[in-house]
Amino acid sequence: MKEQTLALHHGYHKDEYKTMAVPVYQTTAYDFETAERAANLFALKELGPIYTRLNNPTTEVLENRIAALEKGAAAIATSSGQAAIFYAVANLAEAGDNILVAKKIYGGATTLLTHTIKRFGIEARLFESDDASDLEFQIDEKTKAIFFESLSNPHISIADVDTIVEIAQRHGVITICDNTVATPIIFNPIEHGVDVVVHSASKYINGQGTAIGGLIVESEELNEKLKGNEKYPQFNEPDESYHGLVYADLPFPIFTLRVRLSLIRDIGAAPAPFNSWLHIQGLETLAIRIKEHSANALKIARFLESHPKVKKVNYPGLESDTNHEKAKKYFKDTMASGLVSFEVESLEFAKHILDNTKLFSVVVNIGDSKSIITHPASTTHQQLSAEELEKTGVTPGLVRLSVGLEAADDLIEDLEQAMES
Repeated sequence: MKEQTLALHHGYHKDEYKTMAVPVYQTTAYDFETAERAANLFALKELGPIYTRLNNPTTEVLENRIAALEKGAAAIATSSGQAAIFYAVANLAEAGDNILVAKKIYGGATTLLTHTIKRFGIEARLFESDDASDLEFQIDEKTKAIFFESLSNPHISIADVDTIVEIAQRHGVITICDNTVATPIIFNPIEHGVDVVVHSASKYINGQGTAIGGLIVESEELNEKLKGNEKYPQFNEPDESYHGLVYADLPFPIFTLRVRLSLIRDIGAAPAPFNSWLHIQGLETLAIRIKEHSANALKIARFLESHPKVKKVNYPGLESDTNHEKAKKYFKDTMASGLVSFEVESLEFAKHILDNTKLFSVVVNIGDSKSIITHPASTTHQQLSAEELEKTGVTPGLVRLSVGLEAADDLIEDLEQAMES
């Protein structure tokens, strides 16, 4: 089935009342009915809901749909996109290990992966995802993951996915791609050999800015990459916290299963069922929305490119953009989402633009149906040092737009008056 059909129907088998909308199973626990069935569920002899921290029928529909849309084997939902990134990395690396992290990623992810995770004894080494030219020489026997964004926020840069994957496969290292901005409607990392895909569901998947959430999807091939791989003993040796369970011996997709049975079980950053339901509503219109976001963003990028007060525009849909050829190679119909960034002469002028827009709201979220404007250097990336900002390409004059679903001409008029006022 095509993406739009999957997003509307996959993973939901109508309940006894034949409800067209997926029900919200707003419950913490479930009646096992018998002691034997309870024991079977905990021993994985039967599959079913145990406790909403671990699984929930509403959340399961969301997981099944994103797995289908990303062409993966299985998925697991989390309380936020940051939780999804943390779980994906923590599922592979431990104290004494290192991970390779792209320089051009969301500021919160940079902080998580280069500062917070360092306190867990995991070293982060930065690489240039545009061409992966400095990736291979940094890999050693303790490298457990390579993390990058398919379409980076706020740099609007496209990773050289094929090169990253080829290097990772030669060294037996698992790749993690954040596909939040591109969405599965524009790009499917798993089709290019990526092992794990993560999302902040709060963005384009939700589309209305109504709920926080994250998602992790694993590829069909990941089981075979983990089984017998000495880099990842946690999948091949008995798990003492789960009665000696060996994940590699199970017939299920084991990456997300270990996240569920070990990390979410113990850390608990699980989604609320109602939030999962809100994300399901967003998924149902994602294919339509992302096309309109992309079309609007291209019109605005072309306007900005011609404006005398704009030094540079970052949008891969533009023929003049350095990422345009990669957009044609990787992205369906050369769509490039609603994310646009542009540089102006100074920090002061950037803030002047933000202060004078009327339709664009000054908000740090992205992917909303309403248009958003942000100054990354003083907000989403404010926690980074001047050196880190330079490495990630976030200049003082950089302005990021999340182009919504309003009429493009109205949005252009708003930006024009803000720059001229």
